[in-house]
Amino acid sequence: MTVALVGLAGCGIHAGETGLSLNFGREADSLFEWSGQLAEGQWLEIQGINGEVNAAPATGDTAAVTAVRRGIRSDPNEVELVVVEHADGVTICAVYPSGGNEPNECVPANGGRNGTRRNDVKVVLDIQVPAGVRFAGRMVNGAVRAEDLTANIRARTVNGSIRLSTTRGASAKTVNGSIRASFNDSSWNGEAAFETVNGSIRLNVSPDINADLNIRTANGRITTNLPVDTTRSTRRRVEGTLGTGGPTLRLKTVNGSVTLNPVE
Repeated sequence: MTVALVGLAGCGIHAGETGLSLNFGREADSLFEWSGQLAEGQWLEIQGINGEVNAAPATGDTAAVTAVRRGIRSDPNEVELVVVEHADGVTICAVYPSGGNEPNECVPANGGRNGTRRNDVKVVLDIQVPAGVRFAGRMVNGAVRAEDLTANIRARTVNGSIRLSTTRGASAKTVNGSIRASFNDSSWNGEAAFETVNGSIRLNVSPDINADLNIRTANGRITTNLPVDTTRSTRRRVEGTLGTGGPTLRLKTVNGSVTLNPVE
């Protein structure tokens, strides 16, 4: 695997390519770049705090990550991109300067401590994911996008929207933001959960899906454009089976509507 920090002069990265305006503050002295080989079924995991995660299919079998750091009051050079290789794949974290007695760290599966202490540096991460490699994108303040992938996706943020699409299973969770997702896997292991508090959920799934369905909202509408064998149906809650039933498909929001459609 290859990690590089490249001087930004003439790097050819523009604000419009990242989906987040980079025209604020100052940029770090170097561009972070990583590339490496991952086996089918391994995870490429990204952990950030402020910024944006954008994942797209790789053109070949090499995974790649670039990160642009910018800050206004805080020094972007103090935010370190840490790479942790492990048996399940690789985890790359934007680690901010530590505050207090416990140091910030990069631990797979979001198991480490990483706080900002009012640090305003934003890190925009662009990821290329090879076919068959699973992807996990985690952010706190910012959007997560992972589209047109071919393996499982896990996406999580607190303040930001989530957009994802894959031919396999997926799950997504945010607090303040909407979720737009599509997956074409008719059966999978475990639970597929899509949850937000303040935002709507729109999910497209395989018309041949077999799942136990659970949809809830407190303040919003529920629309299902797939045949559901309902065991419970109210304005705010729908439970039942899709197809012959199977793993749980859970869609939950508090303030927002839920729409379930077939993949076109």
